[in-house]
Amino acid sequence: MAAAGNADSARLLSPQLIHVACVCAGHNASRDVVTLVKSVLFHRRNPLHFHFITDTVANRILSSLFQSWMVPSVQVSFYDADELKSEVSWIPNKHYSGIYGLMKLTLTKALPSDLSKVIVLDTDITFATDIAELWGIFRKFTDKQVIGLVENQSDWYLGNLWKNHKPWPALGRGFNTGVILLYLERLRRIGWEQMWRLTAERELMSMLSTSLADQDIFNAFIKQNPVLVHQLPCFWNVQLSDHTRSEQCYTEVSDLKVIHWNSPKKLRVKNKHVEFFRNLYLTFLEYDGNLLRRELFGCPSQASPETVQLQAALEELDEDDQCYDFRRERLTVHRVHLYFLQYEYTPTEDDTDVTLVAQLSMDRLQMLEAICKHWEGPISLALYMSDAEAQQFLRYAQASEVLKNRKNVGYHIVYKEGQFYPVNLVRNVALKNANTPYVFLTDVDFLPMYGLYDYLSRKSVVQLDMAHTKKALVVPAFETLRYRLSFPKSKAELLSMLDMGTLYTFRYHVWPKGHAPTNYAKWRTATTPYKVEWEPDFEPYVVVRRDCPEYDQRFVGFGWNKVSHVMELDAQEYDLMVLPNAFMIHMPHAPSFDISKFRSSSSYRNCLNTLKDEFHQDLSRKYGSAALKYLTAQRNI
Repeated sequence: MAAAGNADSARLLSPQLIHVACVCAGHNASRDVVTLVKSVLFHRRNPLHFHFITDTVANRILSSLFQSWMVPSVQVSFYDADELKSEVSWIPNKHYSGIYGLMKLTLTKALPSDLSKVIVLDTDITFATDIAELWGIFRKFTDKQVIGLVENQSDWYLGNLWKNHKPWPALGRGFNTGVILLYLERLRRIGWEQMWRLTAERELMSMLSTSLADQDIFNAFIKQNPVLVHQLPCFWNVQLSDHTRSEQCYTEVSDLKVIHWNSPKKLRVKNKHVEFFRNLYLTFLEYDGNLLRRELFGCPSQASPETVQLQAALEELDEDDQCYDFRRERLTVHRVHLYFLQYEYTPTEDDTDVTLVAQLSMDRLQMLEAICKHWEGPISLALYMSDAEAQQFLRYAQASEVLKNRKNVGYHIVYKEGQFYPVNLVRNVALKNANTPYVFLTDVDFLPMYGLYDYLSRKSVVQLDMAHTKKALVVPAFETLRYRLSFPKSKAELLSMLDMGTLYTFRYHVWPKGHAPTNYAKWRTATTPYKVEWEPDFEPYVVVRRDCPEYDQRFVGFGWNKVSHVMELDAQEYDLMVLPNAFMIHMPHAPSFDISKFRSSSSYRNCLNTLKDEFHQDLSRKYGSAALKYLTAQRNI
């Protein structure tokens, strides 16, 4: 009996699970909703369950983000917006949100039937307080109230904004649907689905279309059924569109609860306190999301299998091992935001398309425009950045005429964490999110020759029967020490520049082993592809099928990150074929921080050698006799 009593008191003491729903479609909304989520997580003290109604784009982005974010006491569910479109597609809507602006009407049907209450939020909301305060308002509902809303703070529904302005019917000033408390259980009981449909059908006979999407229909419904609405204090939805009465919602900054950027102008809206609001928004926009992984006090969360597995792996590490930091880095789970910008790609019919795959950090951003000019095909880029740097990148990309006009470039943000640059993890994110059958694995400080995309996708891939054979096509690498280079337009021009000393074979003076097996002497006169053999430390840039092995993530920072990958290609018996009419040129830049660490730290170099040995042993276990030559080669070095 005592045990049962203890269980009951534990239930009473454990914080209540709060349910939050959002409609989210497309790349931009998926970016916006992250800022909303950060603001909610920052203030919350309760476990949360987010319910996202998404299109396929937002589903892919947000499912990957939350899976890699691993925030304790947070559950996430996704619902397919395509399955709900037929419920609202018959309603003409002039609002910029399109069909997704009507989806909130369908939540009683979309969300689980046993879910009794939910807070519904637009993606352009920022919280300035604990969401549990808003959830607590459900207790203030009368028996008849089913929906909680804040009054609309513009004069829209008063119908006096311009001559012949005719809004949908509303109770007084009407209500804004950016923040809604939905008592789902009661809505289902009163037949909500049928009621809103009848309201919409009746009003559309004279109004012809909605101007403010679901908000018009909610307001027309409330006008007919005022007893069903619970009016929320206006600080729960301070609306920052032009010409609003939002300033009457607060006298002190501490009064603010929720800010709603409900103007198409967003941060450029007119409001005398907009600078304060903007700074609050920017705080969460650039806030380090890793800090939100903290456990909640007094809230025992059910750890996911991934978290349990990760914890067990961390506990197995020996903290006295001199390579402990390297091994721990391999277990770090980095947040990943796929397709950070608008992305469009249509597969080619002939299945020979090639994606350029690379990774970069903030200090290589200036290479992007040049790469886009040299390669017109699809590109998959993984960017290793902090939350604040990701926003700088966004502003840079939106201001660039070259970048904003290219929709076939997938930008994937891998958020910074830990002391090393997880170069191979970042490369793998770019590789896994290429959408073509073939990939060109390169580095961002190389410019491919003009026309390389066509040469590969229309000629080499077909000519060398890449679809049915295991081949890695080597693109010979060169370099210049000049920041301003008249880029060669042909192989003949490149050979001339090589002879004049304007160009060099890549790293010939510091690391000849890396590219010597390409056999540049043979390449000068070659007219057909030729096979070369693997040699120790060979690290060419190659074109392979997308199903090639991933990069080994134990190698972080500088050293052996590409060498190990080419070694595994060879172990899998890929033929290394050098292309006779292809080339790429490395552009000069300041040395990376990781190469400086490698050069200055003996323990860094020692650990790299330890990791090499372990990689060789793993390769032998995996590929047996095929990998013996690597062990022999290593001993001879």
